[in-house]
Amino acid sequence: MPSVDMPLKELKKYKGINPKPADFDAYWAKALAELDDLVLEPELVPSDFNVEHSECFDLYYNGTGGSRIHAKFARPAGALLKNEKLPAVLRFHGYTGEAPSWAELMQWSAAGFCVFALDTRGQGGLSEDRGGVAGTTWRGQIIRGLSDGPEKLLFRHIFLDTVLLARIAFDRPEVDEERVGALGGSQGGALTIACAALEPRIKRAAPLFPFLCDYKRVWEMDLGQDAYSELQYFFKKFDPRHEREEETTILPLYITKTLSAISEISAKSCVIKITLNVDLIETSYNGEVIYGMASFEPQKHQVELARQAVAFQEKARQSAAQLAVQFEELADSGLQTAIWGGTGKAAAFINQHQLDMQRFPTV
Repeated sequence: MPSVDMPLKELKKYKGINPKPADFDAYWAKALAELDDLVLEPELVPSDFNVEHSECFDLYYNGTGGSRIHAKFARPAGALLKNEKLPAVLRFHGYTGEAPSWAELMQWSAAGFCVFALDTRGQGGLSEDRGGVAGTTWRGQIIRGLSDGPEKLLFRHIFLDTVLLARIAFDRPEVDEERVGALGGSQGGALTIACAALEPRIKRAAPLFPFLCDYKRVWEMDLGQDAYSELQYFFKKFDPRHEREEETTILPLYITKTLSAISEISAKSCVIKITLNVDLIETSYNGEVIYGMASFEPQKHQVELARQAVAFQEKARQSAAQLAVQFEELADSGLQTAIWGGTGKAAAFINQHQLDMQRFPTV
């Protein structure tokens, strides 16, 4: 299972294979308009973490869906009193995690930056996730909300949480609006891309190995594991016929066909070793069964083996008929006849030829 399958030259040109829906721009324009009507009520609570060179706060604000979102905010000490305009960075963490520790964030404030670090809702930090979705909430956040309309997808809310954090940062009096950037790795890389796309005032974006960006390619490379296994679970349990595989619902992320425990791709690969004429491969019974149709053209050596097998079967049938006649003749002759052999072989012989104890009492 390769993690890189293209030369660097091709990777530099590669733009992903997930489809872009026709209503993509309208979908996100509507989402951003929703934020315009949201009362954020930002609140700064001084943190128990104290150092001489920085001021640290727990930041709370209202997110979509009625959830109260938490982020860490640190700035150089005395920034407000000095009436300075400082550069700022938005930090986004990896999947299931939480905002970096205060000690880690100090490298930014000590260097003269304001830093805002989001706790992604429903993961390891202090942000709320009010839920309120139909369907499964057990197996991961990528699929949460898929049983409702696209407005209920959890990652839609998370993407909008990043936009609201950016807006709060831009509104801070100590932040220079012309020097705001975003940074994160894995899930944080995806949130960095989403935030910069939805908040165009962000001047710099540094996504590191971004997660959640090219689901279809993940499956082509047979890397559907870890967090991506959520998609496998969803289709196996809730959409085994993959009727929703081309749904277009979240920023650069579009659900595609996912693989069962034994995938259609794997099944087809096995069948191709026998014949190239594969007409159909499908799943049923909640993904537990893979079935298909294929055309098989016999090869010469296979035809010869089949001919020999038929001939052997006919000879065996003739032999059994001849033995049956001989057993009857022995039983009618009045001669004492014994069946001798190893226990297993003798038992198999008696059963095969239907010999009974009245005719052949001695074994």
